[in-house]
Amino acid sequence: MQRLAMDLRVLSRELALYLEHQVRVGFFGSGVGLSLILGFSVAYACYYLSSIAKKPQLVIGGESFSRFLQDHCPVVTETYYPTVWCWESRGQTLLRPFITSKPPVQYRNELIKTADGGQISLDWFDNNNSMCYVDASTRPTILLLPGLTGTSKESYILHMIHLSEELGYRCVVFNNRGVAGESLLTPRTYCCANTEDLEAVIHHVHSLYPGAPFLAAGVSMGGMLLLNYLGKIGSKTPLMAAATFSVGWNTFACSESLERPLNWLLFNYYLTTCLQSSVKKHRHMFAEQIDMDQVMKAKSIREFDKWFTAVMFGYRTLDDYYTDASPNRRLKSVGIPVLCLNATDDVFSPSHGIPIETAKQNPNVALVLTAYGGHIGFLEGIWPRQCTYMDRVFKQFVQAMVEHGHELSNM
Repeated sequence: MQRLAMDLRVLSRELALYLEHQVRVGFFGSGVGLSLILGFSVAYACYYLSSIAKKPQLVIGGESFSRFLQDHCPVVTETYYPTVWCWESRGQTLLRPFITSKPPVQYRNELIKTADGGQISLDWFDNNNSMCYVDASTRPTILLLPGLTGTSKESYILHMIHLSEELGYRCVVFNNRGVAGESLLTPRTYCCANTEDLEAVIHHVHSLYPGAPFLAAGVSMGGMLLLNYLGKIGSKTPLMAAATFSVGWNTFACSESLERPLNWLLFNYYLTTCLQSSVKKHRHMFAEQIDMDQVMKAKSIREFDKWFTAVMFGYRTLDDYYTDASPNRRLKSVGIPVLCLNATDDVFSPSHGIPIETAKQNPNVALVLTAYGGHIGFLEGIWPRQCTYMDRVFKQFVQAMVEHGHELSNM
């Protein structure tokens, strides 16, 4: 990335010199169009380098964690260069699912039972060909939590698995109830405030490989669920570390932002229809406790949550649910190292909702805040097919914790 910046500066200088010559020629009737194009290119390159490409803001509660990241996860201190032709928040958010590749992954599915008689679908990537960790009992395990209606098929999940495969790690994807094609056995789905299913999954995975390093990474709503779990349980978790990406910190602020006209049109309405679709196929299961006709009329996530989620999980009001669902309330109680990557231009998670002051009070927390990147975007490079900034942060952090995590306890 430093080389890219240098190349752009050299290009800008050469274009400026060439422009001076072309303007003189253009004055006499030729080369004016090219001169204008080159002039715009120079101006854009200068603007990009001075205003778009920036180092992330680091908010770290402890000096030990700060030194650890500088030594072993240097990507969080480097300048992030968003894709030069697509750095705006909504563009990054909309483009990522279509432009990024989907690495092939062969899963092994497992259905585990829950205390209420339900079942949870886990998709395993065992990585039995790992050369670094031949012994499966000690092979590092990464638990991955997708977003709101996401599953193990999401491109960002596939990329995390591909990167984990390179490191020799094993992955398991936690699919929320009813979204991955499995039957819904009880009239219950999921929400980011209720951590019972996640607790069951973590206990199950750890019981299978108690001697393996165990980490977790959550994206968007998956990150909210993970942080709420960590905030409730503190240090009494088998997880040694966790990472979150594009988390919605304050559910009220998130909802308000997504209900602005353009954001509603581009994101909110579509996600609402996805939520409705996910429960429609199980509609008969909810008939006794929920007014499904009202749910299917919802035009926003807020309305869906009011008529479905809050009712299902026993909240008196929607405000009660949104208060309980906001991870900013529990960040102070997180008891293991957690890295949280957010873009401050993310319309799903407005910057004023990010708990910067709370993070400063917890030595286990590191916020990495980029100026651009959108929601689960973080595209970089001219044609960002293979790897995003988010992917690089994920890979460096989990590797740092697996290989050097012991240093934190000694600092």
